[in-house]
Amino acid sequence: MSEVVVKPVSTKKEMDMFIHFPWKVYRSPESHYPNWVPPLLMDEKHTFNRSHNKFFNHADQQEFLAFRDGRVVGRIAAMVDWNYVDYQKKKDGFFGFFEVLKDAEAALALHRAAEDYLRERGMDRVLGPVNQSTGHILGCMISAFDVPPVVQMGYNPEYYQEFHESAGYEKEMDLRSYIMDVSLPLSDKIKRVSELARKRNGVEVRKADVKQWAQTVDVVREIWNDAWTDNWGFTPWTEEEFAVMAADMKMIMDKDMVLMAYIDGEPAGFAFPVPDVNNIMINMNGRLFPTGIFKLLGGIKKVKNLRVAAFGVKKKFQNKGVDAAFVYDLYTQGQAKGYTGAEFSWILETNQRLTNMLENWGATYYKTHRIFRKPL
Repeated sequence: MSEVVVKPVSTKKEMDMFIHFPWKVYRSPESHYPNWVPPLLMDEKHTFNRSHNKFFNHADQQEFLAFRDGRVVGRIAAMVDWNYVDYQKKKDGFFGFFEVLKDAEAALALHRAAEDYLRERGMDRVLGPVNQSTGHILGCMISAFDVPPVVQMGYNPEYYQEFHESAGYEKEMDLRSYIMDVSLPLSDKIKRVSELARKRNGVEVRKADVKQWAQTVDVVREIWNDAWTDNWGFTPWTEEEFAVMAADMKMIMDKDMVLMAYIDGEPAGFAFPVPDVNNIMINMNGRLFPTGIFKLLGGIKKVKNLRVAAFGVKKKFQNKGVDAAFVYDLYTQGQAKGYTGAEFSWILETNQRLTNMLENWGATYYKTHRIFRKPL
């Protein structure tokens, strides 16, 4: 067996190889994972397009491919988000988009290439997997391999954890996923706390104004950047990046389920669940055209599960019962619309206020994605 050669991606052909490589890991005769959901190739191309993706306005990134016997056996990207460095006051770089065949030598070589890139740019530590920023897909899945991921959550083979640890990486943070059976009767505790929040604290929950979408997005970004300020790994959303993210979510959202909370007329929080379209995308093979678009549009109204992907309450309102009011309304409106399940993800393991709330109200912690760290 020949040695592993790692090359930085520098041509359009190599980028195409980088983007298509996951199919070799998950959908090839030698390696098949039926629970993997192929990403849309159109979205992947936009992600790595320096002109399209606003992330590159404040970040450096280099992609790498690993070859053995002339064949691609793995990929990785190294990135420095200068907004993160400035905001967190930490010289942390990221690795992400990590995919590799069951080849420990290739995995190690990919890690070394990413680490060298980050070290050359003055970073003291590497975190990952992080696909560009903590506002996107991140974490190595270390449990629940027997079920497909929900929309915008990652999936990977079990051996990835071993490969990261063998390269000298240790746990930095676990990201939890909780599921709730919406078809079951709502707990009396949620009802009581929700009613108390409305009566005592003046919490009002109503559907977001999707007709004034641009204004709604601005309010949500303001709340998000306030609510998440002290959270691990957080970097404030830029206006440009948040607008793109919101536009992507708008394409699949159920407008009846997007909620805003107000206290004394002031925006206090938001809950932005989206239908879990992954049970449609799993059969689209990453292609929206010519038939994928019809599968998506025809199937989205039949989706029975939600992912509560975006959820935030301004810090000054975080002890006012806003989250209880959200859960109550999501539950009751979800039942009325025929939804049977909801996933809350991802939740920082250190966010005890939210994890305790979910567990006390009947949600089940069932899946973990892990962020690793390594000094440089």
